[in-house]
Amino acid sequence: MKKIVIGGQIEKQEIERLIKKYQTQENQITIKTDLDAALDLKSGQVDYYFGACNTGGGGALAMVIALVGSEKAIALGMPGTTLSESQIIDHINSGKIAFGFTSQDMDFIISTVMNELNKK
Repeated sequence: MKKIVIGGQIEKQEIERLIKKYQTQENQITIKTDLDAALDLKSGQVDYYFGACNTGGGGALAMVIALVGSEKAIALGMPGTTLSESQIIDHINSGKIAFGFTSQDMDFIISTVMNELNKK
């Protein structure tokens, strides 16, 4: 079972719904403020972080980058730009554990991330 926290600024309930939709095993999913979610990731209480905001890299990831470091975080989708499936998979396999995005491509991003995490 993976421990997943949802931070960021917007669409937290929808992110939870999509994670549950695409997970193939039961995971522990919690919704928190971006600060509390980032603290949980930093302390190792959770394995992965998902967050959304209107830019994909600001409010979605700012606290994670400040507390955990940019080497663990990646903006997978920003207005007008979404990473490809292969790029997302490469970032996961290179050690990224915090994922930021906008709401416009949430379904594609979360399905791609969860498909890869389901293999771990």
